[in-house]
Amino acid sequence: MRGLVALVFVTAFVATLVAQLASHSTSPTPATAAAGAATALAKDDADRLASLKASNSPQFTNEDGSIALDREADGHFYADVRINGNNVHMLIDTGASGIALSRDDARTAGLATSIGMNDVVGEGADGEVHGEHVKLDRVELGPLSASGLEAVVLNSGQQSLLGQSFLSKFSSVNIEGNRMVLR
Repeated sequence: MRGLVALVFVTAFVATLVAQLASHSTSPTPATAAAGAATALAKDDADRLASLKASNSPQFTNEDGSIALDREADGHFYADVRINGNNVHMLIDTGASGIALSRDDARTAGLATSIGMNDVVGEGADGEVHGEHVKLDRVELGPLSASGLEAVVLNSGQQSLLGQSFLSKFSSVNIEGNRMVLR
């Protein structure tokens, strides 16, 4: 069962990375032409991630405590989630069964990981995906929190995913146009 959960995480993670790379390759920037392609993509991804982190905090309604998230330009929904008391910017992935953290976000959340992360936690398009299984003390988004959730820390990648192991705690997750509402 853990292998299946890890495979779902990895598949969603790889699909997100492929989509991000495809969007960069179809619209090159002047920096891409001037610098090496790998360097420019890494800088673009870092700049984009910083911009998303700064721009998309959940908005809470006073009446019912719901959370409204606006769709970003890349077509995804993001939220600042508190993991073990620390803010982590995550992609809301309704197709993922669990939580996948980047190595950097795991550190931000106070999770210790191995240097090598040699455990195989799934398989992606390029073969084995390495990482570690962890247990999160607390995950919070808006008025909802959960304790003791399982997660995977991936050895590579920059974007963390928030999947159904947490989202299923809400009574509803609705997408209405360019807005996702969690109740």
